[in-house]
Amino acid sequence: MGESVPSDGGSYFPEAHGATWAAAATRRSSDIAALEEYALTHESNWPRGFYYPDGRYVGIVEWNETGPWSDITGEVRARGGPAGVVLKGGRIVAEWGDTARCDMTFSVAKSFLAILAGLAVADGLITSLDEPVGATIKGPMFASAHNAQITWRHFLQQTSEWQGEIWGKSDQVDHNRQLGPQADNSRKGHLRALETPGTHYEYNDVRVNVLSYCLMQRFGRGLPDVLRERVMAPIGASRDWEWKGYSNSFVEIGGRQVQSVSGGAHWGGGMFISARDQARVGLLLANHGRWNGKQILPAAWVEAMETPSPMNPVYGLLFWLNRGRLSYPSAPESSAFALGAGGNVIFVDRSNDLVAVMRWMDSPAADGFLSRVIKAVA
Repeated sequence: MGESVPSDGGSYFPEAHGATWAAAATRRSSDIAALEEYALTHESNWPRGFYYPDGRYVGIVEWNETGPWSDITGEVRARGGPAGVVLKGGRIVAEWGDTARCDMTFSVAKSFLAILAGLAVADGLITSLDEPVGATIKGPMFASAHNAQITWRHFLQQTSEWQGEIWGKSDQVDHNRQLGPQADNSRKGHLRALETPGTHYEYNDVRVNVLSYCLMQRFGRGLPDVLRERVMAPIGASRDWEWKGYSNSFVEIGGRQVQSVSGGAHWGGGMFISARDQARVGLLLANHGRWNGKQILPAAWVEAMETPSPMNPVYGLLFWLNRGRLSYPSAPESSAFALGAGGNVIFVDRSNDLVAVMRWMDSPAADGFLSRVIKAVA
């Protein structure tokens, strides 16, 4: 992948996990204390154990999910309280809660799949995002005339319209799904006629899990191993994070059983990771995939992740965009973010040299928090 390699721009990069992470100097300590207090007092209303007293899993309630595909088949762990960290130029300017605790992170995991897809492209395992996935992933998954049209780009932009079942979940479970505080999920799970791949956006966790499986097949090993070796170790992350799939998502690769991981925690599983490790990933993306002089992820791929998709201008390649300031009116239009249900965000704002990780923050309060961050440290 040809590209010009950006400089580090004078950014600070923390040493490996366990070393001291430098703090940024600030003249407005009272503002920093106020925004930390704001974060701690605007906690997500999700139960910390992820189950309501009547036994229902929080995600199933959140998305009004019913029907035959709602069983929780992945690991679920109780979460901690609000936590997070704000970086300015790579240095810590604010930190609250237990930022070393590894909690579930829901759909933030999708953006990790995008990072791995970029490595697959750089390695030549994916020759073109517009190549049909079925050209290299053999078997019944792409055998139908409809699914044969699907490209890697379609999966990454959530426009694949893939039809089928994986790990006991049908794509139908997320038909007519909507996101956001005003979402109407009254028809979620109702079968609808499929559109031509690439022409219809739908946030569909089954299809994301198909992408995860396909990436695992192209790498020929478990995605957590690839992520640890190629990204997390080079940026000095801890070894505490985990990425899991479902009890029935094991397949044989190279003579051993490997778990295909999920792109979220819709049915349990997904990424279990700390705020500090997420901040390192945010800093990597903020620096166009470069870490302390080393290009870990191609800069052109980071740009591609943040390029609006034709069917949804606030979505790139499994990465959210603040175009039109529709998500965060107080933040720059150029900012972008990984987003997970329950109030999990990795926020990247290059124009202000900021990275913010928010964990278990009440989603309607996030814009107010970012407004305070920008006023305090920008």
